[in-house]
Amino acid sequence: MSVASTDRRRYLRVWLIVTLALVALMVVIGGATRLTGSGLSITEWKPVAGALPPIGEAAWGEEFAKYRASPQYKLLNEGMSLGEFQFIYWWEWGHRQLGRLIGFVFAGGLLFAAVTRRVSLREGLTLFVMGLLLGTQGAIGWIMVASGLQPGMTAVAPVKLTLHLGFALLFFATLVAFLTYLGQFGRDERPLRPGLRAGSYGLLGLTFFQILLGGLVAGSKAGFTFNTWPLMDGGFAPPASTLFAVTPWWENFVDNVALVQLNHRLVAYALLAATVAYVWAMARSGAPRRAIRRSMWLATLMVAQALLGIVTLVMVVPLHLGLAHQFGAVVVFAFGVAHAALVWRTSEAKEGAPDPRLAQPAR
Repeated sequence: MSVASTDRRRYLRVWLIVTLALVALMVVIGGATRLTGSGLSITEWKPVAGALPPIGEAAWGEEFAKYRASPQYKLLNEGMSLGEFQFIYWWEWGHRQLGRLIGFVFAGGLLFAAVTRRVSLREGLTLFVMGLLLGTQGAIGWIMVASGLQPGMTAVAPVKLTLHLGFALLFFATLVAFLTYLGQFGRDERPLRPGLRAGSYGLLGLTFFQILLGGLVAGSKAGFTFNTWPLMDGGFAPPASTLFAVTPWWENFVDNVALVQLNHRLVAYALLAATVAYVWAMARSGAPRRAIRRSMWLATLMVAQALLGIVTLVMVVPLHLGLAHQFGAVVVFAFGVAHAALVWRTSEAKEGAPDPRLAQPAR
């Protein structure tokens, strides 16, 4: 690989790693915005003009008046002082500015890469589609906020919050996968067996599903109820009359705090069991050493995340623990994506056309 080619790849790695770090921070800041009840403090969507915060007493008074007209203020925060409003306003404003920064960094970096021919046509098209995914994520964010401004609402709709989180994770996953494609995370000595490859993809899918269930827990505030473990309401699960108290029955899966929290617990147990079984199968199969080590690290992160979730629940979701649990989910997901992407790239390179990245020295 030539020096010029190496420099081009180095640029792509640095650019995408910076974007990846900003997205991870965005997920955590989004969690803080939710936990502080700040997400509905800005009642308008102004992609350009909204970048400037209120300046001066009159501007703050006007912004506060808009919030006082919202259902959340009337039903939940009536009597809030200007200082209290400014606290939640700055959280939401910072969340939106970080979103703008991510868009600018990604779009600007892609434009520079295209103009200076640091990407091939195929890579450029892939990155452009990733940009569309990022733009869709921003649009869903406003749809989510708008759902919380409807009459009678004091928070955003849980399903839309989960959708917002899901698209953020999908974009995050594409960044990790592209960095894997660039050879950022090394390589395996040889491909895994088909069953183990399927296991890595299955674990990633189950991890993604569990994080979405966590989004429903966050959106419905289910973490503030049933704050005991391992029991819920004195038993393994509340009675069916509690779990399916809402009609129609299917709404219980997104709006009933008892069933929402129970589902999050059950999938956590299943995910832990599946991860342990996967590590055991990897070790018994004689898989590549690097792949086995990654699976063990993934299991360690899963256990740590589960323990953190239990502590967060029992402590009734204090801000610092809630944010730590959300960041832990991002770390586990990133590791799972990187592992699955490495497994896929190695198998593709060995079973299909030669991959020049595999000729590079192991890192």
